[in-house]
Amino acid sequence: MLEHGGRLLRAAQRYGIPAAQWLDLSTGINPQAWLVPEIPARAWQRLPEDDDGLAEIAAEYYGAPLALPVAGSQAAIQALPELRARSRVGVLAPGYAEHAHAWRRAGHAVETLAADELLAQRKRFDVIVLIHPNNPGGERFERAALLALHDGLSARGGWLLIDEAFMDATPERSLCGETAREGLIVLRSAGKFFGLAGARGGFVCAAPTLLAALRERLGPWTLTGPARHVLRHALADCDWHQRMRAQLLAQGERLAALLRAHGLTPSGGSAFFQWRRDPRAAQWHEALAQRAILTRLFDEPASLRFGLPGGEDEWRRLDGVLAEVALTETALAEAARPPR
Repeated sequence: MLEHGGRLLRAAQRYGIPAAQWLDLSTGINPQAWLVPEIPARAWQRLPEDDDGLAEIAAEYYGAPLALPVAGSQAAIQALPELRARSRVGVLAPGYAEHAHAWRRAGHAVETLAADELLAQRKRFDVIVLIHPNNPGGERFERAALLALHDGLSARGGWLLIDEAFMDATPERSLCGETAREGLIVLRSAGKFFGLAGARGGFVCAAPTLLAALRERLGPWTLTGPARHVLRHALADCDWHQRMRAQLLAQGERLAALLRAHGLTPSGGSAFFQWRRDPRAAQWHEALAQRAILTRLFDEPASLRFGLPGGEDEWRRLDGVLAEVALTETALAEAARPPR
């Protein structure tokens, strides 16, 4: 399996630091999670039912004609490539690596390209996969450009697949409302914005024919009863949505400013995380981990992704540790310089 953030127990074991002492910034998940209510016993005791209103509530929340609940957007990422004959697939890179992995595993011809190259070469592909905003680079795309891209693909039977896992703070940029169009597929995740990654809840917005095929491929009971119960309430909590969007946007800017203050100006980011390309990424990752702060390290390109701290104590802790590591890095660089 591919490497992902959130491997806190492994880090705790490797560095000999109890998990409770870590500040985990490796995932991009909202640390101020929606408060889960008491779950009724029937949610545990009965088989999940598709007509419980979750799909309708999700469609309203995402502004989509239809929304199919799935076991996290990861379930759809793995299943969608199996619904097409062998295709030429262009995937945004760097980006969430599971997309390219899933299409390759299903036998498709896959190329990973930077955003400018991918869009410039769009006529070469049957399927184009974008992450919007991108993870980890934070790239964003204009609505008109995306719809034009879809029109070109759709005209030859192709797909535009957009992963909007980090879109909830900026819903005005979403293409969920356009997904009645054949060949336009948008994936959404409840884990990031609501901070409910353990529920493994996601949604696919697309035309009815494709959703029916995907539902058939995934089979029954893709989401547990407790997860469906929680998501129905979370998606309907409009006051919380409004407050949290404003809070996340402010915190994303705060994190970018904090990193800049310590010489780590972000190369990109979103309301949920900031990303720094840096040849010293592995050294920074190691130095932070030795101080029980976990970041997401990328090898290609060498870079670090920082998720949001939670309370003020975590913000102060990150500030202090970054200052300490920066000072150490400066001292090492000075010591390595040849004498004049």
